[in-house]
Formats: sequence, structure tokens, C-alpha cells
Amino acid sequence: MDFFRSNVRKSASSKNIAKERLKLVLVHDRVNVSPTFLEMIKGDIIRVISDYMEIDEDNLEVKMTKTKSDEDESMVPALVANIPIKRMKGAAR
Repeated sequence: MDFFRSNVRKSASSKNIAKERLKLVLVHDRVNVSPTFLEMIKGDIIRVISDYMEIDEDNLEVKMTKTKSDEDESMVPALVANIPIKRMKGAAR
């Protein structure tokens, strides 16, 4: 019985992951943002913040998602960046 439960949890988790990926693909498609464009943004972010902090570039994540607008509660595209910081550089402290 435990075997069945663990497989159900895995498939539910896989289902949710696939669902989220599909949502992201749809957001990218609707705002007409290519993966190349996101990589360009990622490169620009790295260049700008590298003057102030040392970051973990291998684990930096930039993605498009949707969020509620403050004005009318409609859903609008949002750029989300998750940037692991290793340490702050001298002048920024």
C-alpha cells in the first residue's frame, strides 16, 4: 500500500510541475518573449549587479510569470529573478 501512495505523490508532483511549465510557456508565448531574449536579460543583470556583489551565476534563474496588477486586479506578465548572492563586495557594504 505504501508503494501505491508514494507513486501517487510522485505523479501528483509531476503533474503540478508539468502544469506550471505549461503556464510559463503560455506566458512566454503571450508576451512574445523568446528564450534568447531571457538569456540577454540574464546577462545584463549579471553584468550590472556583479559590480556590487558576487553571485552564484550557475544557479541564477530568470523567468516570466504572471502576477496581479495593482490597478485593476488583472493578470499581467512579470519578470522574476532568483539571484543567489555569495557575498557583498567592498564598496557596497
